[in-house]
Formats: sequence, structure tokens, C-alpha cells
Amino acid sequence: MDLIIVESPAKARTIKNFLGKGYEVIASKGHIRDLPKSRFGITVDEQNTLTPTYSVAKENSPTVKEIQALAKKADIIYIATDEDREGEAIGWHIAQAIKKDPLSLPRIVFHEITKSAITHALQTARKIDMDRVNAQQTRRLLDRIVGYKLSPLLSSKIQKGLSAGRVQSSTLKIVVDREREIKAFKPQEYWSIDTLFEPNIEAALVEFDGKKLQKLTIATKDEAESITDILKKDLFAIDSITTKQRKTATPPPFMTSTLQQSASSKLGFTPKKTMMVAQSLYEGVKTPNGTSGVITYMRTDSLNIADEAIESVRAEIKKRFGDKYLPASTKVYTKKSKGAQEAHEAIRPTMLDFTPEIASSYLKADEIKLYRLIYERFMATQMEDALFEQQTIIFKGERGIFKATGRKLIFDGFYKILGNDGKDKLLPALKEGESINIKSIKPTQHFTEPPARYNEASIIKKLEAEGIGRPSTYAPTISTLTARTYINIEKKQLVPTEMAFKVTEILEKNFSNIVDSSFTANMEEVLDEIAQGHKDWQKTLQDFYFPFMEQIANGKENIASEKLARPLGRECPKCGSELLLRSGRYGNFIACSAYPKCKYTEQVEGEKKEEDKEHSEEKCDKCGSDMIIKNGRNGQFLACSAYPKCKNTKPLNSNLKISETPCPQCGGKLIYRQSKRGAFWGCENYPDCKFISKFEPTKLKCKEEGCDGLLAKRTYRGKEVYECIKCKNHTPVQDNQT
Repeated sequence: MDLIIVESPAKARTIKNFLGKGYEVIASKGHIRDLPKSRFGITVDEQNTLTPTYSVAKENSPTVKEIQALAKKADIIYIATDEDREGEAIGWHIAQAIKKDPLSLPRIVFHEITKSAITHALQTARKIDMDRVNAQQTRRLLDRIVGYKLSPLLSSKIQKGLSAGRVQSSTLKIVVDREREIKAFKPQEYWSIDTLFEPNIEAALVEFDGKKLQKLTIATKDEAESITDILKKDLFAIDSITTKQRKTATPPPFMTSTLQQSASSKLGFTPKKTMMVAQSLYEGVKTPNGTSGVITYMRTDSLNIADEAIESVRAEIKKRFGDKYLPASTKVYTKKSKGAQEAHEAIRPTMLDFTPEIASSYLKADEIKLYRLIYERFMATQMEDALFEQQTIIFKGERGIFKATGRKLIFDGFYKILGNDGKDKLLPALKEGESINIKSIKPTQHFTEPPARYNEASIIKKLEAEGIGRPSTYAPTISTLTARTYINIEKKQLVPTEMAFKVTEILEKNFSNIVDSSFTANMEEVLDEIAQGHKDWQKTLQDFYFPFMEQIANGKENIASEKLARPLGRECPKCGSELLLRSGRYGNFIACSAYPKCKYTEQVEGEKKEEDKEHSEEKCDKCGSDMIIKNGRNGQFLACSAYPKCKNTKPLNSNLKISETPCPQCGGKLIYRQSKRGAFWGCENYPDCKFISKFEPTKLKCKEEGCDGLLAKRTYRGKEVYECIKCKNHTPVQDNQT
């Protein structure tokens, strides 16, 4: 038996279907080892070498044990994680976890999850690329250094819970800078002269008394009205008619950034949603020929297309639309985003015979929307350009010159598949030298507009242009800024909060390199050089770490606290320093100004004291003390009054949602609970009974032979079904069951 290790369970199932017997396919479910969450996890020795300490998280232990067990039985172990640097590093970590030499394991990569692609990958295996692994390690350690050293500093100076990051903070500065521009913007008044020549030709005034007019040339109402009065009396004739043919070039295929931008503007998808849907299309969905990946890898900054894919799409264009829509030669797109990483393929469909029309019977609603976008864009890239006829008419008088433009689509080209939203603007047949009358003319007031706020699509375009981040980081960066409440999304626009301004100001003054776009972009280029084997990863870390730690030390000493800190005119009873009124997570309190040397604190008069807190009738089942009602992020809960000696907590009964169905294991009550991984139904007798279910069980039993599990009602692929909590079998909801 040969073992193939991938990242995603969906991908594992798809590949297993292709290969059948003789192969076992298992998913690592992403990273199985990482830097520890509870500590820095990087040591610096006497030679200034920065060494990471990796560990397997508790939740990943079962997966690691399963991989280790299968690895012991396997004849060959293939590392088949994603083809980017992150995937290369995950493969290296897997080898370390199963105690194998990473360079001894065959490494396979594929741009698409199809049978032919997998078979070819198995025949062309390579070794794990340690340069790419070290590039990923460098990125991970840089982000850990910034996050674990700068975030606590911000929390201590401004407010608890704040964070900073190498890409995150420079992105935030871009959003904040745009908001500063908007606030500083002062609108300017200007006027235009709107004219309609007979029969109904709209024209713009472009020259008056020999002076060419720009946007802000006519600044006042009086000036506009004066010009209008003069032009009303002017006599006009057609000075020239110019007709030109212009092509509109076909668009390039999608890469990550452009897919996210198009999905945002055309489908209303957030970047995060776009990547989730694209992931499912890549990993495998149902098709007429079974489960298969229907698009190529969706994290890419390349515009390359495989030769066989180009041959296939050109044949399809000729078959569907005829020779006139097929260019004589293949169209090649070479422009890449700044600092483009690996030579991946662009995002394209893997099977052109799986048309959007056929796919609509197999894919979910969001999947078919995104698939159609990708499919039609790819077809369009190899079609003929669209051809327009543009006409310009110049109307000349004694003192004024007007210009009218029209456009007509002559050949639709790639618009045949993408559609053309623009309407033809046709001009009537006229002759040069012909006199023409003004039908109407009037001045119109305008004001200059401030720059628009970024939306999710335009910020990604900006990050790509500046070289900040990589395809895999765009969506997570926006999600992080939103989760940290640095930005709010209002009417699809990114609006920075007051906290964003405060954090950005401190970083600009004290850590200008962290928020500087060029620094962040240059660091991305350095990471690329490490991946190509041109730079030493340890030297890169050292060059950043030691100067940065000096900045942190200076910041601790010199950055003034911006927390609420009002002097009270009283001395600290412990050390004699001045007492300050401060604001904390749980309200106002009094603290010594000499903190952290002196940690004296006291309650604010009028604030709720421990003895005033609401006690419940329940006793702590660990120490027997009273239980106190407290407020948390998920509502009220009970906590032991002996805290911190006893840290026992439990849900408040009045807030509990209890199922009518008893626990199938012990007969106890099933309670709806919340956890970091989401909501679930769990037994009240935990830890003695460890029954849990994601969906609320009913009293109906599974009808599968040999299974006595209870059925839970849920929605699956848009339909209501019963799912057995034991064997996971799906049963359609029947009238007699409901």
C-alpha cells in the first residue's frame, strides 16, 4: 500500500476515488505543527541564530497519530500538500511529525485534481524544496516576532486586546490614509456647458475664445452664464468628422486577486467567501463522471495556461462560435502581479465539457455562480478582440468649439460569451461644412468629489499593486482587520474606526517600517529570494529581529500611555507615587502611576464591589463556595466566588437551551452549548458522559441496518434532511416523519 498525504479531507476523497485500491489517502487538515500559542516559541542562541520551537496542538494529535499509524504500514509515502510555499512547509512538518527524513519522501504537486493530473504527478515526483520551506518559516517567524512583541506593547499603551502584524498594519495604514484624504478634502465648484445640437446630438464645450477648457476652468456661476449667453448667439458648423476603428482586447485569465475583485463586483462575494467556494470547486464536486476538481489551484499570481488547456479551449471556441471568433494564433498573457511567486497556472476550468449549463445540475448556488465566472472568463481569453467604430464630430463657431463622440460595436468578439453592458451611442449621418443649430444650451454646476473609500475589491487591487502580501493573504488580512474592529464594512466600504487612527499614529511615529508599504513589499521580495535559494533565511531574520527589539525597548520607555489616566491628587499607600484613574476591560479603577513597579489598585467608589455582585443559590461543585452571576461574551454564566483560587465556571440555568430529546448514552438532558469551534449539543453529565452532536437529535431512529443512532434534522445542499448522528447517513424528510 502507498500512502498519499494531502491537506483537505475533500481533496483526499476526490483523489481516493481516482486511484482506488493500492493507495490510502489521508488529510492533515492543514498545519499539524506550529509555533505554540501560549508563548513566543523562538529562541536566540549565542550565535544569534533564531530557532523556532514547533509543537503539535492538542486538537491535531488524533490526526497525527492516524498518519503515523498509516505511515508505518506504507510502502511509499507521498507528500501531496498544496503547491505553494505554505503547502511545502506543511509537507515538511508532516515528515517531521512522522519521524521521516523530509528529503527521503517523494513530493508530488498538481494544478488540478483530475485523474490525469494525479497520475502524472505520481510519475514525476520530486523532493521537498527546503528553500521554499525556509521562506515560509521566515514569514512565520517574522509574523510571530511582530505579533508577539508589538501587540502587547499596543495593548499596554492603548487598550487590551489590540494586535499588530506585518501585512495587517501596512494594510490598515492604507485604509487610514485614504480616510485622512477624505476628511481633509475640500470640494471645489466648477461648471460645465451642456449643449444639444439638432436633431439630438449631445456635445461638450472643449474650447472657448481659443482657450482649451479643463475640468475646473469655469469656476463660477456668473462666468458660466456669461459664456452660455455668448454661445447662444454663436453660429456653428461641422468642422470635422473622424471615424476610427478601435479594438477592445480580451481580458487575461483570472488569478487570485482578479478573481476576488470580479466576484466582489459582479457577484457580491466577499474575498473570504470567494476563496471558500473556489476551494470546494478545486478540491472536488459532483460531476457526470463522478467527484472531481473542476477548477485549477485558486491561490496563484500567475497568468500561465497549460498548452493542452489552450488547445482544448481553442477547439471549443471553433466548435461553438466558428472560425471568425478564433484568433489565428494563441494569446499569451505574461503580465504578473508585483513579485509574482511560483510559476503556477492561472485559474481555469479543468473540463471544458463540464459547461455551466451542465454544472447547474450538480453544483450549489454559490458554486455555479463562481464556476460560470471562471469558465466564461477562460473561454473569453482565447477569443478574438471586440471591434468598435468610434466617431468624433467637432462643431466650430466663432468663439466656441464643441465635441460629440459616438461608438458602435462592429464585431462582438469575446463579448459573445461575456456580454457587453455598454450600449451603442450612434451619431446621425452629417456632412463636414454643414451648418447646425443649437437646440438647447445651459450651464450645470458641479463639485469635485473626494477619493472613494476602499472596498474589498479595490483594497486587494491596491495591495497587489504595492506588492503587499500574496494571494493567500488578501482575504485573511481583511478578515483580521474586521475581527479586530479596526475597520467596519459599511455599504461595502472599508471605514476605519477611531482605534485604527490611534494605532496607526503610534506605529507611524515609533514603528514606521512596520506600516510602510515599501518595507512590507520589499520583505515579500526577500521571501521570494529565499524561496529561490538566493538569500539566507537566518540572516534575514537577524537583520529584522535585533533592530526591531530595540524599537520595542524604546517604545516601552518612550511611548506615552493613551489610556484613560487622570491624576487624582492622592498618593499611593504602598509607594507614595501618584494615584491615577484608569479605564480597564471591566470599567474604571484606581491604580498607582508607578505600575508595573508598584501594582497597587483599588475600586472606584460607586463601581460594583465583590460583595455587591449578584450571588446565585448554587454552590461550587469543586470547592463549595457561592457561585456568582457574571457577564461574558456569550451572555451570563456562573463563576466561583473563590476565584482565583477556584476557577470553576458553568452555564446559567436560566439561559440554557435544553432539548426535548434525552441523551442517547445516559438519558441526561442535552444542553445547547457554545465553544471556540462553534455551537453543539452536549450532555449535562459531562465529563462522565461525553456525548456531543452538532445538530439537535430527534427521537427518530436511523433505519440503516445495524445502526440504532438518532436522527438530527439539518439542511444539506439546500434541502432538509435527517442525518444520523452515529453513521451520518442522510434521509430525505418525509411527511410521516415530520
